Amino acid sequence: MPPKKKPKDEKTPSLNAALLPTPALDSKDLRMSYHIARGEQGVLTFEPYKSLLLPYWRFKTIPIATRSSETLHNAFTHYVKAGDFVGADMSRKFIQMGMTRAKRYANHKGGRKYERSEREMARDGDEGMGRVELPKSEGHEGRDEKLRASEVFKETWRRCTSDEKYLEMKGEFLAEQKAWDREGRKLKEEGGGLGLKGEEIEVKREGRDDEG
Repeated sequence: MPPKKKPKDEKTPSLNAALLPTPALDSKDLRMSYHIARGEQGVLTFEPYKSLLLPYWRFKTIPIATRSSETLHNAFTHYVKAGDFVGADMSRKFIQMGMTRAKRYANHKGGRKYERSEREMARDGDEGMGRVELPKSEGHEGRDEKLRASEVFKETWRRCTSDEKYLEMKGEFLAEQKAWDREGRKLKEEGGGLGLKGEEIEVKREGRDDEG
C-alpha cells in the first residue's frame, strides 16, 4: 500500500514583518503596474507580493483566522510605516479575501458558489456569459465557524481601510499613477513608450469576486 499522505499543516507560519521586502519602492515600473481595482481583484496575480503574503493567509478555523488576520495586519502595518502603498494594499486585499472566502464557505457547503468556474466556462466556450449562482446552503458542518472566521477578518479589514496614513498613501499613489499614465499617453503619441521593458503596460481587468 502507498504511504499515507501527511495531513496538510493549516497552522499559519510565523512572520517577522520587518523582514518583508518592499520591491515597489525600488521599481517605479512595478509600482505603477499595480492597480487598486475593486475589492481583492489582483490579489492572486500581482507578484512578488502575492508570493510574499499568500503563505500567511488561512481561514479554516477561528483560531487560524485570528492568527492569519493578525499576521497580515502586521504586514500591513510594516508596509504603511515603510511607505510602500502597494505592499499595504496587497495586505489589505488578502485580509479582505479572508473575509469573503470564509463567508463563501459559510453560505455554500464546500465553498462552491457557482455551477461552473470561469475556467470551466471558457473550456465550454461560454466565456463572458453570466455565471449561475448555486443556492445558499444552511445547517452544514462548519457553517457557524466560517461565519465567525469571516467576522474576524472583517474587523481587521475595517482597521486597515480606516487607517489615516494608509488613506493618505492611497491618495498619493493615485495621483502619482495618474501623472504616470498621462505621461505614458503623451510619449505614445510622440512614438515613445513608458513602462516595463520600455513598453506601455497593459492591465488585464479581472472579474469581480463577490462575498459569499
